[in-house]
Amino acid sequence: MTALSLPERFATDAGLLPHMADLANDRILIAQLGEGDYRSASFLDQRLLTDRIGREWVPWTTLPDLGSAAPHPHFIFHIGHVGSTLVSRLIAEIADVLPLREPMLLRTLAQVAERIERPESLWSPALYRERLRQVGGWLGRSFRPGQQPIVKASSVITAIADDLTANGGRVLFLHVPLPRYIETILAGDASTKETLAQAPARMARLAALFPDLPFALWQLPPVTRIAMSWLCEMASAQRTLPPTNPRYEWADFETLLGDPASALAVQAGHFGLSVDARRIDMALAGPIMRQYSKAPEHGYSPDLRRQLQAEAAARHAPAISDAIDWVEAMAVRYNSLADLPIHGC
Repeated sequence: MTALSLPERFATDAGLLPHMADLANDRILIAQLGEGDYRSASFLDQRLLTDRIGREWVPWTTLPDLGSAAPHPHFIFHIGHVGSTLVSRLIAEIADVLPLREPMLLRTLAQVAERIERPESLWSPALYRERLRQVGGWLGRSFRPGQQPIVKASSVITAIADDLTANGGRVLFLHVPLPRYIETILAGDASTKETLAQAPARMARLAALFPDLPFALWQLPPVTRIAMSWLCEMASAQRTLPPTNPRYEWADFETLLGDPASALAVQAGHFGLSVDARRIDMALAGPIMRQYSKAPEHGYSPDLRRQLQAEAAARHAPAISDAIDWVEAMAVRYNSLADLPIHGC
């Protein structure tokens, strides 16, 4: 019997991950993963490509289109540093879920979307829509019947969340009140540097949402830039994931930490997963709640999170107050922002 080619196997083999795209040459890098690789990986990005992982470039056009009737994944979207990886790990522990954490290919789609109406775009709007649907079908494959793929996207993907979920699937959107977000970012040097590095792109997205925005990034102090990042992601979600749509469940991560068992039961129900209280209790009593989810070799806990937040709040109190005032002024200026949960639900 002749062995099937990679494109022929791709349609039914969830182990063949469409990892990244080379837009200039219109090709896809396929990585060969086992189910355990998906479950353990915090990020399906370049860090995935160790010597152990087989991979092969193939022309995009040789990969099958699974059709509009193909199963699509559910999604977890978030504003960044709000426990999305923890929630992804917990949900994968309590139900038959295939977790896909931050697939790199979605970042490419978001980059294409930013330029789709511009002269330099490599894709036409029609090709963008076609391939968005195609990727959704690819990410909806599973290792066995009944297994539910759930994609935990990176925070910037919220900008195209409506496009990604247009063909179905349910969504959990994680956020926190503005003060907790600022404190969480300021509690770590790495998170502060990362958020400030992303500030120019987020300012550009915010200005696209509000073309008469009366500020430039250089006018904002560092802590206010962090607050602007919260505002950008929340405003993006308000547009692409309106909470009035029953497919989109907005959840405050701080509330989840207060009663994780109840929150997990609600989220599992939203995704249509069959779970029982005993399995939830076992997951919460296990190591996941005592590990840093993005790097499980390091310890972390809700109590440590609160301690670090309190220390950051005390250390940066005046700057945090000014940053919150800036966001509140923006909410007064733009009526569409008035309903954002700045201080919580």
